Amino acid sequence: MDMTSLLIIDDHPLINDGIKAMLKDVPGYAVTGACKTAKEALSFLLGEQMPDVILLDISLPDMDGLQLCAQIRKLNSSVKILGLTSANDAGIISGFLQRGGNGYLLKNMERDELVEAIATVLNGKIFVSKAANEKILTQLRHASEPQGNRPLLTRREKEILNMLSEGMKGPEIADKLFLSYYTVETHRKNLLKKFNANSVQMLLRIARDYGMLV
Repeated sequence: MDMTSLLIIDDHPLINDGIKAMLKDVPGYAVTGACKTAKEALSFLLGEQMPDVILLDISLPDMDGLQLCAQIRKLNSSVKILGLTSANDAGIISGFLQRGGNGYLLKNMERDELVEAIATVLNGKIFVSKAANEKILTQLRHASEPQGNRPLLTRREKEILNMLSEGMKGPEIADKLFLSYYTVETHRKNLLKKFNANSVQMLLRIARDYGMLV
């Protein structure tokens, strides 16, 4: 029997272990790698044989999953990429599919759904999690509407955005997060770019309009 190789990219050990446990007794599937960051994943993919299916966390600590999905798709046009997410967010899901993803699963999935998702994408079809409600599906059909344009942030970017909204300055943020000032500045510039803003004030206003800040 030909084995289907899988790579898991998720920084939560429980997710990695859970997926491995789900597939342990399923014939024909082999988890050939597990990576915790985008950097580690890209290194793995460049140095190892490309897997058949990649299970990709949409929220990674060092790069958002949409960007990583696009980079993986540039490396290989045929690998199947299934997004893993904790929430039904139409903007994120549609953005993932637009960047070459083949479907998505919610992290509270059951084994049968995981196996079905892998089989579906291997057959060249898009898999949409059964837990998605009609509202999400409707929004996906209209992905060009404003809700599809909300920037996707890494966890670190979310932390820094919230701190900026509290009036904290670069040196304070660097001290609190145990980062260098240069690193905080890089994240701040990335936030400005993602929100197409030319000042922190504009950045915060746009983020509030998107409902990303209280």
